[in-house]
Amino acid sequence: MHKGILESLLNGEGHIVPHVQPMYRLNDNRLMALEYLARHLDADGNAHPVGPILQDPALRPEDRLTLDLKFLESTFQTLARTGNASHLHFVNLEPVSLEAPGFWESLPRWMEALPFSPERVVMEFTESQGVHDLEALQGFANRLRDLGLRVAVDDLGAGVASLTHMARLAPDFIKADRSLVEQVHRRPYQAALLNALSHFAQRMRIGFIAEGIETLEELEAVMDADVPWGQGYILGQPWPTRPRPLTGPIAASGS
Repeated sequence: MHKGILESLLNGEGHIVPHVQPMYRLNDNRLMALEYLARHLDADGNAHPVGPILQDPALRPEDRLTLDLKFLESTFQTLARTGNASHLHFVNLEPVSLEAPGFWESLPRWMEALPFSPERVVMEFTESQGVHDLEALQGFANRLRDLGLRVAVDDLGAGVASLTHMARLAPDFIKADRSLVEQVHRRPYQAALLNALSHFAQRMRIGFIAEGIETLEELEAVMDADVPWGQGYILGQPWPTRPRPLTGPIAASGS
């Protein structure tokens, strides 16, 4: 981990600019949702994912929590500035934050500032980090829903445990991991599994999204598997939600 980047983000000097990536209904190419991805900017104004920082095993738990709350604050500030209620807004959430009083204390303030109904916001989390107590995670998911928010389980297919989480959490949306999408046009077992999951989701009235679609062949195979929604670079790369801060002589001159 680059120590300078971490210190800059923790002390509030680093720039955080949420980026959004679209999700489309595949049968008619209609925009259905935007996923908000945390990005930090380097000295040259280039955006970098925060995932490698949050997932660094050397990161102290208290620093991981502080960073995630900063990213959530920035994301909800962005949501407060958008009046678009025609689609859903997926917000990434580190499960460790669910155990933090600071998250639950801040959430009502964030929600109050929303210019649209909270049901348009989908809190998206995985079982890969943080809370490993399934009953606790289920309780947190129910608490979010009681506040009017929706819940999504990410990375379905990344591990056997994720199937248990899906069944117990009864989410509003599930997202198939990139590992199920990659080269799916050449792997009939993956295609059959996507198809089975899609029909399961349809029966349970759960939204189903294939993420990480990067090639036309993968997109066609995902559509052949009857997956209703898709997300990936071939459908749209992440873009910043607001202009990046100027750097260099122009910024210094104030022009």
